[in-house]
Amino acid sequence: MRRSRGTAIALALSLAGTGAAIGLGLVPQAAAVTPPVAFTADALSTWQPNGVVWALAETGGQVFVGGTFSTVRPPSGGGGGSEQSAVNFVALDAATGAPTSCELDFTVGGGTATVRALTLSPDKKTLYAGGYFGAVNGTPVSSVAAIDVATCTVKTSFRPAFAATVRALAVTGDTVYAGGDFLTVAGQPRQRFAAVATADGALRPFTANADDPGRAVEVTPDGENVLLGGDFFTVNGTNSHALAVVDATTGALTRSYPGFIENNSVVKDIATDATGFYTANEGTGGGVFDGRIALDLSDLNQRWRDTCLGATQAVLPYQRVLYSASHAHDCSSVGEFPDGRRHHLLAQPTASVGKLGWAPDTNDGIGEGIGPRVMTIGSKGGTPYLWVGGEFTTVNEAAQQSLTRFSSTGDTGAPTVPVASAVSFKPGEVQVRWRTSLDLDDSALTYKIYRNGAAGPIGTVTADSLFFRRPQASWTDTTASPGQSYTYRVTATDAAGNTSALSGTSTVTVPTSVDAYPNAVRTDGAQQYWRYDESAAPFVADSSDGGNQSGIHLNGPALRQTPGAVTGASTAIGFNGTDQQVYGDKRQSIGGSYSIETWFKTNTTRGGKLLGFGNNQDRNSSQYDKHIYMTNDGRLVYGVYTGATRTITTPGSYNDNQWHHVVATQGPGGMTLYVDGVQRGTLNVTTHENYTGFWHVGADNLGGWPDRPTSDFWAGQLDESAVYPTVLSAAQVQNHHTLASAPADSVVEVTAAEDTYANAGAPGTNYGTSGSLAVRGSALYASYLRFNLPAAPAGTVLKSATLGIKTSTMSGAGTTDTVSVVPITGAWTEGGTTYTNRPALGTPALGSFAGIPDGSAAHSTGLDTAGVAGALGGSYGLALTSAGTDALWLWSSEAAAGEGTPRLTLTFGAP
Repeated sequence: MRRSRGTAIALALSLAGTGAAIGLGLVPQAAAVTPPVAFTADALSTWQPNGVVWALAETGGQVFVGGTFSTVRPPSGGGGGSEQSAVNFVALDAATGAPTSCELDFTVGGGTATVRALTLSPDKKTLYAGGYFGAVNGTPVSSVAAIDVATCTVKTSFRPAFAATVRALAVTGDTVYAGGDFLTVAGQPRQRFAAVATADGALRPFTANADDPGRAVEVTPDGENVLLGGDFFTVNGTNSHALAVVDATTGALTRSYPGFIENNSVVKDIATDATGFYTANEGTGGGVFDGRIALDLSDLNQRWRDTCLGATQAVLPYQRVLYSASHAHDCSSVGEFPDGRRHHLLAQPTASVGKLGWAPDTNDGIGEGIGPRVMTIGSKGGTPYLWVGGEFTTVNEAAQQSLTRFSSTGDTGAPTVPVASAVSFKPGEVQVRWRTSLDLDDSALTYKIYRNGAAGPIGTVTADSLFFRRPQASWTDTTASPGQSYTYRVTATDAAGNTSALSGTSTVTVPTSVDAYPNAVRTDGAQQYWRYDESAAPFVADSSDGGNQSGIHLNGPALRQTPGAVTGASTAIGFNGTDQQVYGDKRQSIGGSYSIETWFKTNTTRGGKLLGFGNNQDRNSSQYDKHIYMTNDGRLVYGVYTGATRTITTPGSYNDNQWHHVVATQGPGGMTLYVDGVQRGTLNVTTHENYTGFWHVGADNLGGWPDRPTSDFWAGQLDESAVYPTVLSAAQVQNHHTLASAPADSVVEVTAAEDTYANAGAPGTNYGTSGSLAVRGSALYASYLRFNLPAAPAGTVLKSATLGIKTSTMSGAGTTDTVSVVPITGAWTEGGTTYTNRPALGTPALGSFAGIPDGSAAHSTGLDTAGVAGALGGSYGLALTSAGTDALWLWSSEAAAGEGTPRLTLTFGAP
């Protein structure tokens, strides 16, 4: 019913960034959206009917809308007039979405009139309408009418007589092809498909009789054949379910498709471009085909088949992209999203199955609860608009009924704010990582990483994401100094330059020595490593070396539970045993060799799944194995599925509310289960169920497994969950267990208990309540800080000390001068210090800042460890001084924001 031709826009893949970057990206082009997508996902202001839209057509800057409705009203939340009568038809301006002067009422004497099909003659001068109606503006017609576009009047010379509903139309220069429910036309037998003359509606000899309703008609670009779609099983007595190709003159079969489409599925729409034709398919019941098929016009054979489930209603090829309307809810069969939330508008290349980065959305809406049903391209002033009609009542979660449109220019929607975290496992290196953002019309996004609040980014990464595939991206800071603390934030920018807000601040202290436990996990080849140290939901970072297998919280498990399983600052995650879990964000497959590892702590008597693989994400999986679960009495079970469940079960129980370590491996040597570094069982099974899916922690289906616990959900804590593509050796497992309790560095952050500054220009004034601190050599400002230092933890010594400060937001807060950090030797108090009675200072300097740039940002410098170590367990005063004339302005502990309080970061470790 629609034809569209366009030039190719090539996909380009790139991996970009500064520093070390992880993430596969599409290079942004100079366009509003990521090519080859041609339209934004930002819905434009559009008048809306009060019923269902079934048909769309466009010419001359007007979009004609047909359906089952009685009025149109202004856009939700917008002005532009009051509700107007529109009986099953309205004409709207393609550029404004407002009604034009063309008004037509489609009515019927009995029953409910409806317009189900609209199409234009090749010269765009005549609009043909089909449906169930008996009059147009009072002029008698019989379910098909011809409208003169220029005058918006019915052509009385065109008077075909269809005896029932017409659902589809296609037009050539001299023939109108129709499909629907009818059995006769002009009193002559024509079952579900027919052709009439464009001049007067006289019946053509064309005969393509089908045994069930016709829903789609399209003429091939060469005019030689007609493509038929619908519910039928035979055409002209030949088996060809739901799809057939017939001769345009006679209706004789050119190509039949027996068994090509499932018997419980139908074709709802057909569209063509220069090289192919595309079907929209809907099924009922189990084992249906609900997706899209692309076929080549050259040989009428299948090019590809998209087996997503979700009742596809319409397809529209444009510039080598196939846009589709459906309520797709399960695309796992093509390696995409599993069964779950419905997605109503999608795009994919006409050459392949994979989805592109365009996914505005509607809801299911009224009527049959289908959502969008029809699409067309309307242009005005050189700007194409994609129009979508149906029975939805929201667009992108905003109220809008049955009709919406999207422009090819003016992308205004910014990506979602990245959820970022930072971690450092060894001296001189910080990994900043984040869940890639969602942008409904841009798959290629540019991420900028900001350190210590600086105005300019320290790194840039380009990474690709889709609404169902948002892998972790990361950037490694190789300029971080051991012992110092840094803050990091990330933004996302789309191809049009729309930029998200900054992510939350992530703070990290760079260790002075290698963190032994995570270093061993990474060195041993983990390809997914969830440490659960994040403070913000819902992102679970993958800490493996170069990993992008991040996780997502479901129903808010408890974060940063202490103490964790590993000594030091690591934290655990807690699950309530009712509805909480973490699931993988990226679909993957598991090879013949693998290892899974986690730490757990519980006193549950209801059991639950600790860790396992399944084919769904936030819903119960229908395929699930390669898992470790606990029975009600606390025993651990490791199992795979080979056509039967194959398991290893521990003889002892581990629900004693203590931390335990479990590792399960499978490979050419079979299955092995370790607990607390000791082998607890083996099984000579080398295979498992082969499917793509997602790792789950804390829950997933356990139906059909031996000793199934009362609950599939885990009640307790988990920590340090890792997956390896290899079989860990017994020595590696034992090493991990041992390293978890090895002495580890600990970090203590101490904020200033008192701070003030002295001003030579006001020698008697105290600044103890000021929100700022100042440093300058001439005329003098000096700042004074007091810290209450802890004693070193037993068996440790101070390994590093770092002073952190933050420049204020005033203009020129930075300095070009060197600022020294020196010990205070004289007595002072925050409330009593002035320039006149300022305390004496000691030598030598403990550290310095070699100039600080303008702009509010955090800065840190390492201090002499021995100098600070001598003051542990007591009060310690530091002064900031300068010999230059350029003032430095800092936030004090009294600053309203509270984020700039001077602080000492102390790292303690083994001597």
